[in-house]
Amino acid sequence: MNDLNALQGLGLSLPSPSYLFGMLLFSLLGMGAYWQGKRTQVPRTKWLGVALMFYSYAVSETWQLYALGLALTAALFWPWWQNR
Repeated sequence: MNDLNALQGLGLSLPSPSYLFGMLLFSLLGMGAYWQGKRTQVPRTKWLGVALMFYSYAVSETWQLYALGLALTAALFWPWWQNR
């Protein structure tokens, strides 16, 4: 408990459950997109999958995590949606 207080004094805190859920959700979507892009040889899908897997390490706010995750997921499905 003392270590937790020391970390909070340095400005570090544990992420919220909603942040952890979003991180897991978008990382799993990214992993699936990466595998699909690699299997079908579509570089756009593969690189969007990589971005979905790792962008959450650069974002600290929960609303930014969801906003960027939804934008990257929409970019992933945009070509499919246009061809419907």
